[in-house]
Amino acid sequence: MREDIWKYIALILVLMLAASTVSAVLLYMQSNTIRMTPKTGGVVETSIGINCSASEYESQLRELQQKVEFLKGQLRAENSPEGNETIAIVPVFGLVDSYTALNLIPILRELSKNDSIGGVLLWIESPGGEVGPVMEIYNEVTKLNMIKPVVAYTGGLAASGGYYIAVGAEKIVAAPLAEVGSIGVLYVHYDLEKNYEMNGIKVEVFKTGPHKDMGAEWRALTPEEKEEIMRMVNTYFNAFLSAVATGRNMSVEKVKKFATGETWFAENVTGSLVDETGDMDGALRVLEKLANLTNPKVVIFNGGQPSRFEVYGSTALYLDPRYVNPYLRG
Repeated sequence: MREDIWKYIALILVLMLAASTVSAVLLYMQSNTIRMTPKTGGVVETSIGINCSASEYESQLRELQQKVEFLKGQLRAENSPEGNETIAIVPVFGLVDSYTALNLIPILRELSKNDSIGGVLLWIESPGGEVGPVMEIYNEVTKLNMIKPVVAYTGGLAASGGYYIAVGAEKIVAAPLAEVGSIGVLYVHYDLEKNYEMNGIKVEVFKTGPHKDMGAEWRALTPEEKEEIMRMVNTYFNAFLSAVATGRNMSVEKVKKFATGETWFAENVTGSLVDETGDMDGALRVLEKLANLTNPKVVIFNGGQPSRFEVYGSTALYLDPRYVNPYLRG
């Protein structure tokens, strides 16, 4: 049976990769990096010479998503607990960094293999954090959600990277006045060249290429480097848009309306950024219904290691800007 389960997982991952590719193409088209052909209306010409329409891509994406949902149902049926039904609450608190990922990912993988766990409540109270750890945790959440239903809940804040992680769940439940969203990317660069000069500090750099120390605090960015960083930020931003569009079953254009970097009260974005409002008990009821459980035992799984977050040098972040200043190096 375990071999059959991994066959399901492999097939779902292939379909998700295909869906992600189609979604990326749609983003590429909508950001005008693929040339629109006026004479043919909605037909586009890609850089590799393939002619296709946006509606055809969207149709393929919907078809792939339907297949993923079907296989996800089959996989969950194979992993339904028989007796000793338990719901696991997994906290994601504070700023998300490599320490967070190091503690959280093993827990999520353990839960996916635990036959007694019928569903997982991801309790998120976070303003976001570093790009890499956020994306790694999001990927683990989406994989876990294929095997067991996952509901994300926040009572106060799921912003930027915190919200990115939440959209990997099946449903999002939030307290009415919880803040959600802050969809965007922040790149922090410190130019301390003048400060070094004032303090008599001279930095000598030996490097193998002109951009090897790009982002270093001892010098300013060149115009070319600023353009490259902006391309990188937009790449991360498109990944965020794609994740929200997929997780919330929204078009990319609709997601962009919320992608201003600001947060919203959950009660004002119910049906779009969140599924419904309520407290933790309400979120547990939603999860019980998804997992088809009755009066399950509820257990908190927590790695117990506090996160440390410090911004040094240049860093790309899925982070609500309001939470940057307390972590700036003085």
